[in-house]
Formats: sequence, structure tokens, C-alpha cells
Amino acid sequence: MMKDMMAGFELFQPADVETALDLLDRYGDRGWRLAGGYDSLDWLKNRGKGPTAVIDLEGIDELRGIRETSDGIEIGALTTLTEVETNGLIQERFSLLADAARHVASPQIRNAGTLGGNLCQDTRCWYYRYGVKCYRAGGNTCYAAAPEAMNREHAVFGASRCVAVTPSDCAPAVVALDAQMVVRNRRGQRVINAADFFMEPSVDIRRMTVLEPEDLLVAIRLPNAWANASFYFEKVADRNVWDFPLVNVAAAFRMDGSTVADARIVCGAVQCIPRRARSAERLVRGQTRSDQVATSAGAAAVQGAEPLAFNQFKVPLMQNLVKRAVQGA
Repeated sequence: MMKDMMAGFELFQPADVETALDLLDRYGDRGWRLAGGYDSLDWLKNRGKGPTAVIDLEGIDELRGIRETSDGIEIGALTTLTEVETNGLIQERFSLLADAARHVASPQIRNAGTLGGNLCQDTRCWYYRYGVKCYRAGGNTCYAAAPEAMNREHAVFGASRCVAVTPSDCAPAVVALDAQMVVRNRRGQRVINAADFFMEPSVDIRRMTVLEPEDLLVAIRLPNAWANASFYFEKVADRNVWDFPLVNVAAAFRMDGSTVADARIVCGAVQCIPRRARSAERLVRGQTRSDQVATSAGAAAVQGAEPLAFNQFKVPLMQNLVKRAVQGA
């Protein structure tokens, strides 16, 4: 449960990626990557995690910055959320991600919190975070799934033993934009589609992403294929600042005149991974963005939802957010 003191660990502050990769390889699952630190310090203080070594990435300049490439934009994983929110290139071409970054927490947190950290953060399920030995923590029970549990913020789709959800506002946006995640380790580099970067509990219940202990997310690439599309982002939370989403939606529509040529509609905080509303996407392709089409898309998006005892409200909330995204409200 919550405590006020951190356990001891060795602190390393590498100045380049190669040194960081050496440290990650050396310590494996006993190492901890530290980016902005807002999520990490809670984990360490509450003793939910007890790494032998903390690898502070703050001093690695090559992990920062927003660069134009031949086929899009590349964003360093340590680029702050404020930089993502205010960058002119992102605002001009990929305003969906700028809007998502703007909805994260508070200005103070966005000034230090990083895009990579926001995408890789662990779930906020309080049973898991505060020391209960649930499935995700290596136990044999999901305490949040019990009828009497505090599960108002939990999943309505894709539960597989664990009903925790992704807490990231930026994750649905990068999936909607068909982003690519650039990951490095000592053996080399691989590029992973954003939709494949997030881990379902049915695949590995102990991880939120595909990152192995020796891996480092170094950059996020946004392809020009979705540049200057028609974008929509909306987040519903209990408070306007410093709060995680109850449900959010990130949508991109590639238009051919008044007709939707292609669409990506992705919701967060309804599943452990960002959830593509594929049935809604199929429904709007080839259609104009009318109220009737939007209503049908919203209804299609929530088919198959399985709410828990106290989060039934997420189903109509998600339905209306998808409807509003299609309308462009």
C-alpha cells in the first residue's frame, strides 16, 4: 500500500542512447527507465516497483526534438508534451496529437512529462498500483472485476482476467494517425506500428506495451498519409485538469470532397489497449458525415461492450463521443 519512502537503488544518468542501452541490457527487468518521472516516482515511492537501477534518460539530447522527414514527422520520445502541444509543424499537419497532448494533466506536468512516457505509462488500476497481488502483479485474482469492486474507471471491452485500461490520452491519437514506434536495443532497431505497440492482457498480462526490459522507445513517426486530415479529439474526465480519462476519442477522417474516403476512430480508457472502432470506421467510409451516419457509427462502436458493476455509463458515453467525432461537433 502507499508509503512515503523509496527503497534504495542505483541511479545512472547516461548522456547517449548507446550507454542507456548498455545499462538496460545489463540490468534487464531489474532496471527502470526514467523519462519525465511523474508516473515513475509514484511507483517507486509506493513500493509497487523496486528496481535495482534507475536509468535517468533526461540527459540524452538525441531523444528530444521534432524533425521533418521525407515521409512525415519524427518526434523524439523525450520530447515534452508541451512541445508536442505547441509545435507549429504538428499543429499544422497532425493537430489531433497536439489536441491530445493538450488534454494531459496540467500545464506543469506537460512541461516535464514526455510523449514517450505518456504512451508507455502503466495502468492506473488502484488494486494493482497499491500493492494488491492481482493477476497483473503476479497473483491469481482480478479484484477490480468483483461485483462489489471499485471498477468505475475500468474496461468495458477486451477483459482477459484483467479489467484495467490504458490511461494515456496520446495513445488513441497515435493509433488513429497510424504512427510508427521506433524501438532500439543492443541488437538493433525495429519499427512497430502503433496499433501493435500496446499489449492486450490475453497476450501478456504483466505488460502494457511490447517493450522488453532491454528495449528503449526512441521516437514516434507520423506518416504523411494522415497529414491535414479532418481530426477530432475529445476527452471526458471527472475534472478538467489533472485527471485521467473516463473515455476519450481520437478520430481522423480522410475526405474526398464531402465523402469520407477513409477513417480511423480510436477510443481510450475502455480497454487495456486503445480500441479501434472498426465497425464504425467501416460504416462511415463512402458516406457523408450526417447526423444519421454519426448515430449509426456510435451505436456500432459499442456493440459487444461488457460493462462491470459500476461503469455502465461508459457505454453511452463512448457511443456519444464516437457520434460527435463523426459529426465533427
